[in-house]
Amino acid sequence: MNILIISDIYPINFNSINGFFVHQQVKKIQNEGYQIKIISPIPWTPFPIKYFSKKWKKYSEIPLKIIKDKLEIYCPRYLLFPNTLFFSISGNLMYWGLKKIIKNIYKSFDFNLIHAHVVLPTGYAAMKLAKKYKKPLIVTIHGQDFQQTIYKNKRCKRNIEKVINFSKTTIVVSDKLKNIGKKELNINHQKLITIPNGINIEDIYQGKSDLIEKYKGKKIILSVSNLIKIKGIDDNIKAISQLIKKYPDLIYLIIGDGLERKNLENLTKELKIESHVEFLEQLPHDKTMEYISICDIFSLPSWNEGFGVVYLEAMANGKPVIAVKGQGIDGIIEDKKNGLMVKPQNVNNLIKSLDLLISSPNLMAQIGERGKKDILENYTWEKISKKIIETYK
Repeated sequence: MNILIISDIYPINFNSINGFFVHQQVKKIQNEGYQIKIISPIPWTPFPIKYFSKKWKKYSEIPLKIIKDKLEIYCPRYLLFPNTLFFSISGNLMYWGLKKIIKNIYKSFDFNLIHAHVVLPTGYAAMKLAKKYKKPLIVTIHGQDFQQTIYKNKRCKRNIEKVINFSKTTIVVSDKLKNIGKKELNINHQKLITIPNGINIEDIYQGKSDLIEKYKGKKIILSVSNLIKIKGIDDNIKAISQLIKKYPDLIYLIIGDGLERKNLENLTKELKIESHVEFLEQLPHDKTMEYISICDIFSLPSWNEGFGVVYLEAMANGKPVIAVKGQGIDGIIEDKKNGLMVKPQNVNNLIKSLDLLISSPNLMAQIGERGKKDILENYTWEKISKKIIETYK
């Protein structure tokens, strides 16, 4: 079977984490004997747009074709306006950017189906291509479509409904997202199926890290995240400011970058805890996994999360994880069994959960081991990719 993957989230540019889970998924499907070509559309950056910001400048530097892990990735350009301006027509704009390259690919690669990641704009463009080439369409929703885009305006919402109703199947990565779709959208609910993301066993850090010596004598709490408001990093910082009174050897490591970076740094200064908080910026995935391997607790109290692969990665490393009730990871994490679930935007509840783990090393180890067992038994890409393949069939 020949599969055409279209995803505007893919780890090929300056953001090596963006869509990393899509690449992992595709690699496992390829290993099962499927022929795959990937289209990763990139915003068009003619003069002077490429000088508007560092991000747009870096877009302009991405080549038109990349080979990554024996996968062919094509990077055609399409018109995208900054700050999601005119986002409701972005699917049409992407379609016009893809038409020519798809025509050329189709000459030697007669794909059997199209799998698009994210509905708008990618799924909408893929829908038009599926109609043109008379191929079935599968779409995966990772969060943004249902948590943000459907609330932008009526036209965005209608376009998302149109894509889902056209698709043969729409995969959502959590039951949270499925419930939003059923509640908010005029769609055929039977088309929504839940297939979560997974992890690669080989990505789990092996051996002894040099970081152990660097943080010797410290109790390490770690977050890995884009630094945006919904991730709850500020709640962690506030919790740390209270917990260091009882645990002066605590240190909080933050891997990631984003719009809230400056505000979060200012918060640590206001609370006078700069020596207990370290901002590590965005790191390559293998280095991130090394940091996960040496932490004591992984805490990411994100209160608007579609799924969160990094929770699985921390659990696979045997680390006790703190997440928020009612989010995409709820159901995979069971409170006080294989992780802890806290109330959204509730610092006091977060402090109690962190305190419970820090004060109980045996409980911390037990929760970490149960979490690791659950992930390795149920949420590896080997197992998850087979569910996606069944959907293809």
